[in-house]
Amino acid sequence: MLVPVLIFPKSVDGLRRRKRDWVIPDLTVTENDRGPYPLKVSQIRSNEDKVKKIYYSITGPGATEPPLGLFNMDRDTGVLYVTQPLDRELVAQYKFQAHAVAEGSGNAEEPMDIVVNVIDQNDNKPVFNQDTYVGEVPEASLPGYEVITVVATDADKPNDANSDIRYRIEGQEPQLPTDHLFVINPVSGVIRVHTVGLDREKYPKYTLTVVAADMVGDGLFGKCKVILTVADSNDHAPEFTQRTYEATVAENKVDAVVVTMLTTDGDEPHSQAWRTKFKIIDGINKQEGGLDFERTTKHTLLIEVENEVPFVIPLPTSTATVVVTVQDVNEPPIFNPSQKSVSKREDLAINTDVVQYTASDPDTARKQEVTYRIISDPAGWLSIGKNSGLITVKSLMDRESHFVKDNKYTALIGAYDNDDVPATGTGTLIIQLEDVNDNAPVIDDRVIKVFWSAETPIQNLTDKDGPGFAAPYSVSLQGMSKTNWTARMNDTKTGIYLNLRTELPDGDYSVVLRVADNQGLEQDNTILAKVCDCKGEDFACRGRAAAATGLPLILGILGGILLLLMLVLLLLLFARRRRGDKKEPLLQDDDIRDNIYYYDEEGGGEDDQDFDLSVLHRGLDNRPGVTRDDVLPNFMPAPQYRPRPANPEEIGNFIDDNLKAADNDPTAPPYDSLLVFDYEGGGSDAGSLSSLNSSSSGDQDYDCLNEWGPRFKKLADMYGGGDDDML
Repeated sequence: MLVPVLIFPKSVDGLRRRKRDWVIPDLTVTENDRGPYPLKVSQIRSNEDKVKKIYYSITGPGATEPPLGLFNMDRDTGVLYVTQPLDRELVAQYKFQAHAVAEGSGNAEEPMDIVVNVIDQNDNKPVFNQDTYVGEVPEASLPGYEVITVVATDADKPNDANSDIRYRIEGQEPQLPTDHLFVINPVSGVIRVHTVGLDREKYPKYTLTVVAADMVGDGLFGKCKVILTVADSNDHAPEFTQRTYEATVAENKVDAVVVTMLTTDGDEPHSQAWRTKFKIIDGINKQEGGLDFERTTKHTLLIEVENEVPFVIPLPTSTATVVVTVQDVNEPPIFNPSQKSVSKREDLAINTDVVQYTASDPDTARKQEVTYRIISDPAGWLSIGKNSGLITVKSLMDRESHFVKDNKYTALIGAYDNDDVPATGTGTLIIQLEDVNDNAPVIDDRVIKVFWSAETPIQNLTDKDGPGFAAPYSVSLQGMSKTNWTARMNDTKTGIYLNLRTELPDGDYSVVLRVADNQGLEQDNTILAKVCDCKGEDFACRGRAAAATGLPLILGILGGILLLLMLVLLLLLFARRRRGDKKEPLLQDDDIRDNIYYYDEEGGGEDDQDFDLSVLHRGLDNRPGVTRDDVLPNFMPAPQYRPRPANPEEIGNFIDDNLKAADNDPTAPPYDSLLVFDYEGGGSDAGSLSSLNSSSSGDQDYDCLNEWGPRFKKLADMYGGGDDDML
């Protein structure tokens, strides 16, 4: 096999310069060559090989650099070999250097560049960028409508026949209504509608097989699938399921469901071509407003149905008739106007007519009566005639009342018919109250400070009435106030200057001022004037100084009172000690009284036989938790008290037994049980009465009881007769 021979170019000036016009041609190797390998590509030679032993080698990509070992060179002959088949799609060109070295003397030639180009072969078929394409085409598409574009590529050399692709449609499923519904551009791969006949309702989907071949359509080829869904177009008009509908609706009802109308449509469900919209094209009088039985008892409507999107082809529009019967209902009376305004003086007398405010019943065929009442009257000023609707004054009105806003008083009036279920209509009455002079001016500040050395500030006046009955005001002093005070209006006649006429001691004074408005309506105003002879700014300081001065005085008074109380207490203690040294008679001659002490339910004496012996138990049951010193200690067993006997004859024994038990009871009160009626608590100032029943209480002389009359006879017998008379 003959191969090209490359000779190292001659150099000038040694190895440093090469002839500029010397060009080394590129070498070529066909890709995918079947060999055998190694395959000779070329041979290089040096002119020095005639006189020297030359050794050859190559360096660079494909030889000593990746991809390693694709090329090698015979060291002695300089033959260049390729060791295996090349692939242009991996590397289209290799560049490396050839070297010639003289034995024993180094480089014989300057390195020579070698370029090996790989010749392309048609070894790659076209490949689509998608195995399956999915698209959509409207069923009403006209010829030429662009549906989708397919793209294929070829890895062979660009701009060469090996990579020049052409497209074609190999098959269509289904092949109905024709097998050429679509066409493809052979160069661009754009698929378009070729002819009419798409019908989603019959053939909703098509599958195309597309082929891409290189060598201008005659070489290697690849295939792909194109799935086209036929999209619905509005080529079917919606139609009503029935042509006439009837319904009944109550008058004046809002948002009532009159009738539900059904339609059919051959287009794809839930698509815009299937969804419908309705329109009333006849039978509505917009001036009538709502349904009114008294005006029209029946309405006939013409309804049209359409899709949300227009028809793609001319189609007839479906219509239906709806007959609506209006049902009569009881309607409330209607005020005319619904809001009535009147202007009246605020001082209208009671029972004076304000206005007649009436309503009419729209149910003319029912001939119902209308009655009236006031629904809202915040101030309670109005009344209304039940049958006439005449509104009168019930109580005096007041423009200055807080119920009046912007001089307007609002009331709500109700009108009722006499139906079995009465209907109520409402109207609003607004009374514009005209002001009258019914409020005298008043002074705002009723407590003022007056200083000798400074003029009193202006006292402002207010008047609830309007501007026509207010300022300019006038003022005059009344009564004794004229003696010590002067009063005058300020320049605008809206405030008062009040000053002292004569010097007064510091203190509070009542001043009576009569104030009148510009119509002469007057009123007395009493103010409290605090007089001080210092400057205005020193008034508070003087008050604090006075308070500071009075504090020692108050403390001194309190100390004197405390000292006096201590003296009285000492005198009482001294007197008590003297009484302790001297025994006084129980009752003095000048201390005669019928009842010394009162105790609960002491009974009626011997004549009182209706005994309530529960009283005798009160002291025992409620005895305090104390221990007596005159009985045995607590470790003794507690005595037993007898219960009240049922037989009245046993009362005496009952009392004696329980008396003995009480004497031995360490927890019993330190007084005789027969005298216990209630426990009065500890620490009583009164002495014990138990001494009245004991002769051992002292050397008291009771003989004087005989001299006090029949009421004290029993005491005289008990205490005046000695020990034998004691109980």
